[in-house]
Amino acid sequence: MSVTQRRGRRIMMTREELDAFLAEQRTCRVATVSADGAPHASTLWFAWDGGSLWLYSITRSKRWADLRADRRIAVVVDAGEDYGELRGVELAGSVEFVGEEPRVGEPCPELDEIEKQFARKNFGMDQMPHDGRHAWVRLTPDTIASWDFRKLTELH
Repeated sequence: MSVTQRRGRRIMMTREELDAFLAEQRTCRVATVSADGAPHASTLWFAWDGGSLWLYSITRSKRWADLRADRRIAVVVDAGEDYGELRGVELAGSVEFVGEEPRVGEPCPELDEIEKQFARKNFGMDQMPHDGRHAWVRLTPDTIASWDFRKLTELH
């Protein structure tokens, strides 16, 4: 995973800032490649484990069909309203499918911690509610680019 970026190094998040940002945010924008090559963008909740971004997607969605055909993905997580407070992260790479499809709660040690984290963050629960319509994909990014425009005021 590459966290170095050529442009914008002055406003790039440190590893600690990136981890804290991804831990506090809930919503990401996911870009997939459709069968005809067209981009498809959608929104999801996510969890970050310090090295991978975990997405819990409906298995009957266009996004899922896209990823089944082409595992490449780009994800943006951003925050801020005014220019001077904009910050975000773009993660890109190829996903891996983890656990059963759709997820009904069969034991899967690889999902134990991430499901607890996701359930606490998004549902305020200690255990993941499985609805038999969603499944997990994990993005361990090949590249990460980040920005924090609040650092611009620190530079002057």
